[in-house]
Amino acid sequence: MNAHSFICLVSISMKKVEKVKVQNKREAILKATLKMVINHGFHAAPMSMISKQAGVSPGTIYLYFENKEDLINTLYCELKAKFAEKIFNGFNSDMAISDGFRVIWNNVLAYKCNEPDEALFIEQCDNTPMISEESRQKGYLAIQPLYDLWERGQSEKIIKPFSRIMLFSFSLLPILYLVKENLKKEFCLTDTDVENAFNASWDAISL
Repeated sequence: MNAHSFICLVSISMKKVEKVKVQNKREAILKATLKMVINHGFHAAPMSMISKQAGVSPGTIYLYFENKEDLINTLYCELKAKFAEKIFNGFNSDMAISDGFRVIWNNVLAYKCNEPDEALFIEQCDNTPMISEESRQKGYLAIQPLYDLWERGQSEKIIKPFSRIMLFSFSLLPILYLVKENLKKEFCLTDTDVENAFNASWDAISL
């Protein structure tokens, strides 16, 4: 290997290391934000506390995010995309309405049980004006296949002619209560409980 090739190899290696460092810092900031918000709320989680939790200087955060709103919205969009990826695992648009909804319903339950912090953060964000309309629209688009399934079910006279909000309220929001009770360790969801809960959700929205 000649000197020029060696220098190029070293340069490439240094760039890779620097990229990893940047990714690690950004990831640390996002994880710290998640932890601070779910434990203290949006307004009791200043950038100074987030930077301390992340192990970076306060100024470092502003290298990646314009301000706290940008940080919160970025985390929200990334977690919403992850949520969508999880809940549509094993789903395809050619499934029968009931089968497709079962896949999504079970995946939502699994996600909220396995990722309670992320699920809580998304829930908090859905109820705060800190999330921009642009971010909310990205969130809606991320779960568009669910909306499409419901609309197809309504056109086929399988799903009740409810609004999206009503369909969510009767079929998916009850999962939040089940998971919260399950996480208390005072109540353990059994397979029978899960099956009964799904059937109740399906009966609530199906004709």
